[in-house]
Amino acid sequence: MTTPPSSSTVGVVDETQTLIPGLPNDVAAFILSLIPYSHHARLKPTCKSWRLFLTPSSNKSLFSLRRRNRPCHLLCIFPQDPSLASPFLFDPENLAWAQLPTTPPDPHSYGLCNFAALSIGAYLYVLGGSLFDNRSFPIDRPSASSSASRFDFTTGSWEPLAPMVHARGSFGCAAIPGSEAILVAGGGSRHCVFGAAGSRMSSVERYDIRGNRWVELERLTGMRAGCVGFFVEEGMEFWVMGGYGEERTIGGVLPVDEYCRDAVVMDLKSAGNDVVGGKWRVVGDMWEEGERVRLGKIVVVEDQERPGRPGVFMLEGNDILRYDMASNRWWEESHVPKKAPHNSAFGFVVLDGELHVMTLLNASDPTESRRKRNQKRAGTLYIQIYHPKKKTWRSLITKSPFPYPLDFKTAVVCSIQL
Repeated sequence: MTTPPSSSTVGVVDETQTLIPGLPNDVAAFILSLIPYSHHARLKPTCKSWRLFLTPSSNKSLFSLRRRNRPCHLLCIFPQDPSLASPFLFDPENLAWAQLPTTPPDPHSYGLCNFAALSIGAYLYVLGGSLFDNRSFPIDRPSASSSASRFDFTTGSWEPLAPMVHARGSFGCAAIPGSEAILVAGGGSRHCVFGAAGSRMSSVERYDIRGNRWVELERLTGMRAGCVGFFVEEGMEFWVMGGYGEERTIGGVLPVDEYCRDAVVMDLKSAGNDVVGGKWRVVGDMWEEGERVRLGKIVVVEDQERPGRPGVFMLEGNDILRYDMASNRWWEESHVPKKAPHNSAFGFVVLDGELHVMTLLNASDPTESRRKRNQKRAGTLYIQIYHPKKKTWRSLITKSPFPYPLDFKTAVVCSIQL
């Protein structure tokens, strides 16, 4: 049972503003800090003292109180270009949504996709991606972006960051806990819907959050885009797996991707507050020829019983598989109870140690929406949740806040802890 902290651990509370009549402000501050972030907007108009307390820019101790007493786990969904459509936060515990502001628009570019989104503390990062630039030719082909920005939950606003050394989209990305560093690897640029063609690269970079600078590390062993990256604390390793490398053509005309069946691992070392990258080593093929064509969507779950050695899961169609590092193979874990309608894609993300598989119910069939554009419905978000330890499924349903159906083939989803 959570107990109120002493006044010395609550932080500074304005004694001239009574938060809850009849209670000391330190106790009232503890109670209000337990209110989910998704409910803050509707509670701020209650009174001036609540508005000031629930506004992080006025009260820097709010998020530190939450993280210390009862962290709030949220899903963040980017339906499309974040400068054109607002991302939304979803609180599964309270079935509540909260809207975030859009990123500052760029008058020369539009249609950002294939970007990476991840959270560290009270910050939400958006890195790279593919976009359309009206200054380039041909204008119907996307170009890679080197831009980086983050949303500061303490100020409620977006801020630009130093751009990456190399522009990239569809790349592997991972945060290194405790080091204030982000690693990116590979990538390129291509259309968010149409496959093949596009560019590939082998560049690897580390972002120093404190210094707001990007540093180049040793390149990958080969070009790789559409890959996934994750950090393994045990052994200080940065893993990059899957994706597509070289391109070939059928009949010298039709471009076809050559998908990667292996993984590469970089050994990292700590040097004070910095992380120093080492050499890459190649992990052999993760499946046999003909077993599968490419990796599905990948998520990583921290194992509380084996700290430092995460569980790596893949969603392939309606099947969930687990990666075994010892054998370098994927093994069947479970099956998604309810299939996605209209052969649409699932969204796949980890939240608080559980796998969340998302789809829309009662949404318009994409083939029908061409004929009935004025009758599109946002649909109902159906989330099927798998617990890796208990090996059990549960589900929840909520109304989608978006005015149009979500396309999980292009939407970007990440988790946030506040």
